[in-house]
Formats: sequence, structure tokens, C-alpha cells
Amino acid sequence: MAKFGGLCFLLILTFTVCESRPLSIFPPTCNRIECPSYTVVDSGNGFEIRRINPTKWITTLPIDDISFVDATRSGFRQLFKYIQGQNDKQQKIEMTGPVITEVKPSDGPFCASSFAISFYVPKVNQGNTPSADGLHVQSWGETYVAVRQFSGFVADDDVGQEAAALYDNLAGTAWADAVYKRHGNEGASNYIVAQYNSPFEFTNRVNEIWLTFDWEG
Repeated sequence: MAKFGGLCFLLILTFTVCESRPLSIFPPTCNRIECPSYTVVDSGNGFEIRRINPTKWITTLPIDDISFVDATRSGFRQLFKYIQGQNDKQQKIEMTGPVITEVKPSDGPFCASSFAISFYVPKVNQGNTPSADGLHVQSWGETYVAVRQFSGFVADDDVGQEAAALYDNLAGTAWADAVYKRHGNEGASNYIVAQYNSPFEFTNRVNEIWLTFDWEG
């Protein structure tokens, strides 16, 4: 069963800017709780290309805020109530990872961005996923993502820097055109922040930037 301690899962969000390098850390959290399964298709300097198997997510309505940290905290509180049984089936749901935040950046530093926070639905619940007011189910088919890892405790100012760094990592690779076709100009479109760790974990923290894209190769 989901434990009360999960309430703090995202109350402190984490990362610092990392130097470019191939990804090498499998999130330790995924050895303890269920995470989406994927295949690593390619890796390079500071990035990894994954093919994620079909998944379901329970997602908040968009939250407008100037703070990534505050918006994600607010969204996770809604999701925590959901997994604790405040859903149409009054069903408790196991904690999973990662919790992801889709970011739609604002046009300026003092304007609110839009954030949608999602909880990965365990496989046992994907066939008949409970619903709840203010939340909706997203179904992902097989999905390609470009990934950059980072670690440490989160600061709002750093999230966009990490997303921009992923674009830089991808520049000149075979994947760049597909990513840019989906996302437009560098750093100007949506990205996802995936977070795996409890705030009580001070080592081996793993967070990621995801850029989804279409691939027919």
C-alpha cells in the first residue's frame, strides 16, 4: 500500500546542472517501486534516447504558476490524495516513479508558465484506472524520449537551463531533426521533468529532462 511518507515525495524537488556525459545511472528508486519499462535505443554525450513501452498516467489540470517547485508540490498533493483512495473506486494505489511535470514555458520571466503533473499508473491498475475530480487519464502509446539526467535539490531557475542543455547535447546528432520538428526552436517549447526521489534521499538522486518526439526509423 502507498505509505503516508509518500506525501513528501515531491515536496522538495531536486537538481543541479550536470556536466555533459553519457547517462550512467539507473534510478535506484526503480529497484524499489514500479517505473515505466523502456529500451535504450542510443546514447551520446549527455543524452540518452529511450523507447518507452505503452503507459498510462493520471494527470492534473494545468496549473499556472511562476514557480515550477510550487506548481509541482500543489499537483503532487492532488495525486497523493488520489493514490490514498480519494478516487471513484475508493481504491488505494501503490506509489510509482517517476512523477513527471510537463512544462509549457511562459513568454517572459515574470509571467506564469503552465504545469501539468502526472503519476505513472501501475500495470495492475491500467486496465480499469480509477478516476477523480480534477484529474484525467493519459494513455501513451510507444513513446520516444530524449533524456538528460541531473541531480541535487531543485531550484526554479535551473529547470530551463537543463532543458536548454539537452538541446545542446542533441545538436548535430541523428536525433536532432526529429526533436526539433516536434519542439520547434531550442528551449522554446514544452519539456518534461521526471523526478524519482523522496526528499529524504540525499545520495544517488536522479532527475531527468524528457523531450518526447516521433520516430519512424
